[in-house]
Amino acid sequence: MRKKIIAANWKMYKDLAEVNDFFTFFIESLSEQPNAEILIAPSFTNLRHAFETTRDYTIEIIAQNMHEKENGAYTGEISAAMLKSIGINRVILGHSERREYFGETNTSLAEKINTALKNEMKVIFCIGEKLEERKEENHFNIIETQLKEGLFHINENNWDSVVIAYEPVWAIGTGETASPEQAQEMHQFIRNTIAEKFGKGIAENVSILYGGSVKPNNAKELFRQPDIDGALVGGASLEIESFNKIIQAI
Repeated sequence: MRKKIIAANWKMYKDLAEVNDFFTFFIESLSEQPNAEILIAPSFTNLRHAFETTRDYTIEIIAQNMHEKENGAYTGEISAAMLKSIGINRVILGHSERREYFGETNTSLAEKINTALKNEMKVIFCIGEKLEERKEENHFNIIETQLKEGLFHINENNWDSVVIAYEPVWAIGTGETASPEQAQEMHQFIRNTIAEKFGKGIAENVSILYGGSVKPNNAKELFRQPDIDGALVGGASLEIESFNKIIQAI
């Protein structure tokens, strides 16, 4: 049975004091056994503090990104080994903002995935189409290409370490959200595409999250869809009340 997951991507928000305040109250408000795995990705500077603060609770601290090389003269970059050394065992790769603003490609992301898996790290692999690609009815082709070029080189036994997040780019931070039917259609397509390559068993066991302006008022309808296993939440995860409501919705 595949896992239900609610993951928070805090992007470039919250300094150390704000992170500390959030967890002080969030831990108190979280039920002892939530119905999903709770993952939170603070900025690099706050990873260790967040890990130490939450290590005794049902919260996993994860990274927003990592470099594809093991080490070297890459000023400002963070390696898998560095993340592992402070207790971080999962990383988000391929977020649309990384693709758009930092030039990450399917090829470079495939290399990052290789490095993460080699270092026994789990991965949340993000895919999604832009508005013009959907308007041109090319969205299925875009998603298929991102999947195949970024992820389909891995071995079957690596799939236990992979979660996919479908994030339509046109719905990230815009207030727009794919309808539950649109989201389900794409999630089902992703699962079917995986099944064609790796078999139904693997496809049925991989968790596929929806991301794109997930809010308390739309989460429940999204989570009712049979192929949506949770969410990668941006802005709504920055506030305890809204993030808790999304957790409760699953």
